[in-house]
Amino acid sequence: MKSGKKKVTQKMIYRAVASSTAIETRASVRSIEQKLKDNKGKYRYLSLAH
Repeated sequence: MKSGKKKVTQKMIYRAVASSTAIETRASVRSIEQKLKDNKGKYRYLSLAH
């Protein structure tokens, strides 16, 4: 097993959510990823659990 952990970045989360949504909606990953980034300010007061 690997001893080092890979840090999960915001970019990785966007890509995972966008690709999953793209599969379900048949939209492009790039367009969904852009929508996620554009709406970032809308929920600025929320943070992800650590």
